[in-house]
Amino acid sequence: MKRQALIVIDVQNDYFPGGKWEQAGMDAAAANVAALLAHFRARQAPVVHIRHEFPSEDAPFFTPGSEGAAIHPTAAPAPGEPVLLKHHINSFRDTPLLDTLKEHSVEEVVICGAMSHMCVDACTRAANDFGFAVTVVHDACASRDLEFDGVRVPAAHAHAAFMAALGFAYARMSSAGQFIDTVH
Repeated sequence: MKRQALIVIDVQNDYFPGGKWEQAGMDAAAANVAALLAHFRARQAPVVHIRHEFPSEDAPFFTPGSEGAAIHPTAAPAPGEPVLLKHHINSFRDTPLLDTLKEHSVEEVVICGAMSHMCVDACTRAANDFGFAVTVVHDACASRDLEFDGVRVPAAHAHAAFMAALGFAYARMSSAGQFIDTVH
């Protein structure tokens, strides 16, 4: 089996009910993230947390130093687990993520978090481009309603479209339960 690492992307307070940029189904996704964290920790496999902050106070969410930009308690890092701060959509851009994965001899990344249509998508594609095998745990990811050219796209449809696209050529798709039951 390839050496795996779990990448937990942007499970932060602003994405939860009452936050500035609520994601549909974030509580359910976070429960699955928590199950994945427990699974990786029990296996003593690497876990990397990604935390997004915009560089400006006038950002719509994840403002620097705010409670909304803090990692939600369901995904709280354990001692020794790196938390990488990013200012861009792609978790690899201007962060030490690639070096961190190489230091741990990681060959496969397992990705979860938010937003399905932005940061999860960008990290998945970049990880694949860097040569990692990639698994996306689809029910440990969340999205929100989108709009384009007057067309409203419900969150469930946005999530499904991005998971379908990633699953076509960039990543293996798995539910949290399926992943935990088959990877020991």
